[in-house]
Amino acid sequence: MADKFLLLALCLLASFFYSAIPSSSNGLVRICLKKQHLDLNMMKMAREIGKAGKNAKKSPHNIYDSGGAATDIVSLKNYRDPRYYGEIGIGSPPQKFSVIFDTGSSNLRIPSSNCYFSIACYLHSKYNASQSSTYVDIGKPCDIHYGFGSISGFLSKDYVQVGDLVVKNQVFIEATREQSVTLILKNVDGILGLGFQEISAGNTVPIWYNMVQQGLVSQEIFSFWFNRDPEKSEGGEIIFGGVDQKHFKGEHTYVPVTQNGYWQIGLGDILIANHSKGFCLGGCAAIVDSGTSFVAGPTAIVTEINHAIGAKGFMSMECKKVVSQYGDQMWNLLISGIQPDKLCSNIGLCFNNGTWRVSKVIETKVEEKSGKEFAAGEDLLCTTCEMTAIWIQTQLKQNKTKEKIFEYVNKLCDNLPNPRGQSAVNCDNIVNMPYISFIIGKKSFHLTPEQYVIKVEQGFSTSCISGFIPLDVSPPQGPLWILGEIFMEAYHTVFDFGNLQVGFAEAA
Repeated sequence: MADKFLLLALCLLASFFYSAIPSSSNGLVRICLKKQHLDLNMMKMAREIGKAGKNAKKSPHNIYDSGGAATDIVSLKNYRDPRYYGEIGIGSPPQKFSVIFDTGSSNLRIPSSNCYFSIACYLHSKYNASQSSTYVDIGKPCDIHYGFGSISGFLSKDYVQVGDLVVKNQVFIEATREQSVTLILKNVDGILGLGFQEISAGNTVPIWYNMVQQGLVSQEIFSFWFNRDPEKSEGGEIIFGGVDQKHFKGEHTYVPVTQNGYWQIGLGDILIANHSKGFCLGGCAAIVDSGTSFVAGPTAIVTEINHAIGAKGFMSMECKKVVSQYGDQMWNLLISGIQPDKLCSNIGLCFNNGTWRVSKVIETKVEEKSGKEFAAGEDLLCTTCEMTAIWIQTQLKQNKTKEKIFEYVNKLCDNLPNPRGQSAVNCDNIVNMPYISFIIGKKSFHLTPEQYVIKVEQGFSTSCISGFIPLDVSPPQGPLWILGEIFMEAYHTVFDFGNLQVGFAEAA
């Protein structure tokens, strides 16, 4: 009998905590959060924590087993600009955590109170199952492996509060070991994935699915508004179950999701100053990823973009080496009709019989690529050969002379981004930089220089960084682009789960 009264008391206590939530305005709950400034050192750390969160989503194989309707808003903080995060609660009473709301992954991951041997766990809020009356033990062990380390933990189930929504019996990962110094970054405790179940580690049901299945949202959509304005304290909002009309201008352009797993859409073309480079004439794919800071794309076209905006790369030696030693041979082969994807194996710089080796899997996190070191010199030579072949072929189609083509290619080598991806631009020249446009649903979506250049603090000075970084994905998955927060800051984005489409409208 005493046990029954104790259980009843715990249930009433849980009900009390989840009813003590902010009142709604027009059916929407608004939680205003602050934003903080960025410096270059913080940015490097932010990129590393992004790698950790997104390497886990590359494949379900990254996790290993050891044996009443409403509309809701969660405000987001501008994280390291651009990086946004918001607050959720897990358990009864709710334990608070700061998380990245990430459309490029599908799991909820939080540090566990059982994490004793990782410095990162001591610098973040940790979930304590013993303090929650709604906790359900699963205990299934899992290891999530990254290129630079791993996270070990186990699966648990509990109530999760997102704004004024309470998702019951949500399965999430309690991390007990975070084996990387890159996870020490403060302010963000974990990641809340909003991708599809197809890429969910352990095939766990994503929290968004449960919101829909439990009838917590009136519409099967959620929308993002990112506030880039550094003078505003509000970082943005994610709205579950609807949109806020004041966050966008005009009508949304909707395009279908082309592949479940990621929020992947078709991309028609890329324009530099309204001129097509012809790179996506055969079709490109793009993943809309709220957990990625930059816009990422194939190195060849990103290098052309960075050249057009005056961005200076940090690595060009190998590129110029390929041009000087193999340029004439590449020229003759292209003239003879050899395609770029077979040319480099033909001359012995790639060893995969014509299959592009820039990337063997979809790298769904931009920071993952920008932080990747080339394993061997042959990889770098192969990569630069493939890029050079594309550049030469593109210029040949424009009937340029050999002298002009190689002069242009050498200029592109000067602006080739370093393996870590970042390229610097002149802050004083922003007004003279061209628009970069993406053709989506037969409509052109422009990014202005003010939108694609990231200003970061470095001591008492300000530096400017190109918002475009390289990401190479081989066919048939690629060419692939990642439209991260830089793009989503410019365009209010609606993720329509019910109709499997994504909508874009100019952000207000």
